[in-house]
Formats: sequence, structure tokens, C-alpha cells
Amino acid sequence: MRKVLCVEPVIFIYVFAFYLTSPLVQQFIYRRLWEEEFNSTFISNSNASHCDQNKSSPTYIKQKKVQEKASVLNMQLDLTGAVPSLIVAFVVVANGDRQGRKKSLVLPSIGALISNICLTAISYFSLSLSILFAVAFISGLSGSMATFLGGGFAFIADVCHDEKQKTTRIAVVDLIYGIVSGLAGLSSGYFLRGTGFTWTFLTVSLLHAVNIIYILFLLEDTVGVSELQHQGPASYKEVLRETFSGVYMLFKTAPYKKRILIIVLLFTFMTYLFAAFGGSSLFTLYELDEPLCWNEVYIGYGAAVFTSVSLTSFLGVYLFSKCLKDIYIVFIGIFSCIGGMVMTAFAKTTLLMFLVRVPSLLCMMPVPVLRSMLSKVVLPGEQGAVFACIACLEVMTGTISLSVFNIVYAATVAWFSGFSFLLSAGLCLIPLSVLCWLLCTSWNGEDLALLVPEEVSSIESVDS
Repeated sequence: MRKVLCVEPVIFIYVFAFYLTSPLVQQFIYRRLWEEEFNSTFISNSNASHCDQNKSSPTYIKQKKVQEKASVLNMQLDLTGAVPSLIVAFVVVANGDRQGRKKSLVLPSIGALISNICLTAISYFSLSLSILFAVAFISGLSGSMATFLGGGFAFIADVCHDEKQKTTRIAVVDLIYGIVSGLAGLSSGYFLRGTGFTWTFLTVSLLHAVNIIYILFLLEDTVGVSELQHQGPASYKEVLRETFSGVYMLFKTAPYKKRILIIVLLFTFMTYLFAAFGGSSLFTLYELDEPLCWNEVYIGYGAAVFTSVSLTSFLGVYLFSKCLKDIYIVFIGIFSCIGGMVMTAFAKTTLLMFLVRVPSLLCMMPVPVLRSMLSKVVLPGEQGAVFACIACLEVMTGTISLSVFNIVYAATVAWFSGFSFLLSAGLCLIPLSVLCWLLCTSWNGEDLALLVPEEVSSIESVDS
């Protein structure tokens, strides 16, 4: 059977299944906590919210308590899965340079399949919610989204030999991620209403099973596995040495300029992701609060409009890459994020909140472009190592920013609910300043922000 090098369908199915499950798990926890804590049926059509004037009503008080418990449980589940996924992502994606990329794709898919089968059983048999911790840990041990995306981006970097094509194709994956995650989030409510929790979790399990079949039997690996790896199993010491040698050698043996550039770009990627993801994660809470008081319909519309940012950012990358250097595209994206966050901080009407998406249309551009810049700096045999670093930083930064911004929002919402968005805009000045320094110094005339492998090799020869 002829195999293909097209990994985008795999990413499409995995991301859709992942973000179809996430909101359902939160709603499942909320409803089960309501029923277990108060021994009453959950009222799905209740209009009670923190925007109600009568905050002393029994229904509102019950809902507030359940929301707090559900929030704590969701945070605990996220941390349970995030910690092992960091380690697994680092190990598996980095090893992809020698053992192939397909492991980074199939392992998270198998973990997701097992997790959704467990969710189906929990829903059907009304099992204890404490089992969800085991489900989250299993998902983390399989690497989850961090390992999957790290392997997917490394796969694409292997396939693309033209640097412009690499930037565009990485941007395509971010486009798929943005649109499909939004589509899955919007359709999750319809799945739940039409089929219920059990059948929806079962449907997601079938999607992951299809993905596993595609990866194993139709997808061709981009890295040839040597015959030495087919011999007897190596010792644990050798396995650990091979696991960490790629990342270790990436920083240890690289020339000084290349090493500093990789660190600077990783720091820029991390700080921008922290600011942008932290601010955008508060949109739902902000929209639910006064004076907007959006209901679930408006929140769904807002999510749909914000999903279009992925499309406009992709078009921006595609068009700007034809006439601008990568570093200038990142500048435009950061300014777009700053404009959107500042406008959000002072948005007090529904119309203005929808218009917030206009200055934010290009805010996703820095993410794929910075990935592409890092991929261009390293050699072909170092792609797995650099994408392993990116995957780990992405998970760690996302987890920390979510916690930090929620704490800041809770502390400041009473006197100014838009403060967190101004903080997000202010933090965007950090990656902006770092890139300005990189551009102004220009490293003795070399534009290292746009290094391609050939230029890297020439600098390595000079430095050595």
C-alpha cells in the first residue's frame, strides 16, 4: 500500500476530537457535582447566573458553590495531566530525530482513545468522578496535545525543504488548529443535546481509532530508523543518553551565536504565548460579567468570530511572507495583539466587544512564524529537539498563564475588570523589546532572525 506524507488530516481529526471532548468534560463534571452534592436533578435551562439581581435565591447560591467546586476540580485535572505530558513530550518528540515522527503522533492518539473509552464508561455506568484523575494521568502519560503537535510540526519541518514553504505550511497547521478547535467547541453543544454524553464520548473514541489506523498504515515516516535500532534493546543508560542527547547537544555544541539565537527565540515565543493566551483565556469570564452579561448564545457567537482570527492570521502570514522578513511579520502580530487587548479592557457594550476582534485579526501570526524561525535556525537532524523544547514550553507557559491571569482577574475584577487585559498588552512589550534588540544589533551585520540552514552552517564554520 502506497503511503503518504500528508499529516494535516491527522492533525484535523485529533484537534477536532480533543476540543469536542474538553467542554463536554467540564459540563459533565458540573452536572455530576450538582446532582451528587445537592441530591437534585440539574436544571439545564436555568437562567441563573452571577448577573442575576437576586443573588440570595437558593438556585443561585447552589450554582455558585458548584461552579467553585467544578473550577477547582478542573484545575486539579489539568495539573494531573500537564505534569507527565511535559516529560513525555520532551522525551518522545526529541527522540523523533532518531526513532521517527510517527511515535509522537500515534502515542497521544492511543492515550486519547483509552481516555475517551474510560469517559464513556464513567458516563454510562455513572462511575465516581475520582476516576477522572486516572483518566487525566493516562492522557498525560501518552503525551497529550503537546507531544502530538510537537511531532506534527517536526514532521512538517522534515517534509518542507523550501524555507518559505515551511513558514506557510506551519501556518496552515495553526490555521487548522484555530478553526477546528472553534468548530469543535461550537458543535459540542449540539452533540450533547442530540446524543448525550455517552454517545458523544463514544463518537470521539471512533475518531481517534480512525486516526490511529491512518498513522500506522497510511502515513509514511519522514525519518528512517537505522538497523541498529532494530537490534536488541539498549540499556536504560543508553536510552536516557539518546533521549536527552539531542536537546543537550543542541545547546552544548552549537556555536555561541546560534545558541544565543535559539534561547532568544524560545524566550520570545514563551513570553508572547504567556501574554496572548493568558489574556484571551479570560474572554468568557469577562463576557459573563456585568455590564455585558452575555448568555451562552452570544458567547458562542463570540467564539465563532474569534475563530476567524486563525484564518486572517494565516492569510496575513501567507501574504506578508512574500514581501516581508519573518521578524517583521512577528512585529505586526504583536501590535495586533496589543491593540485587541487594550480595546477589550474598555469594551463595555456588546457591539464594542464584537469589534474587539478587528484589531486582533493578526494576533496569531507570531506563533507559527516563531516556530518557523526556530526551525530554520537548526539543522535537519535537530528538528525534533527544537520542537520538543517548543512543545514543553507551550504546555508549561499555557498552564502557568492560565493560573496567573485567573488569579489577577479575581483580585482586580471588583475595581476594574479590564486590568488583566491591560496587563496582557503590557507583557507583549517584552517579546517586542527582545525582537527590537535582535533586529537593531543584527549580530555584526548578519540577520540571524532569518537564518536558513545554509547560513547556519557558514556561521558554524566561522565560529569553529
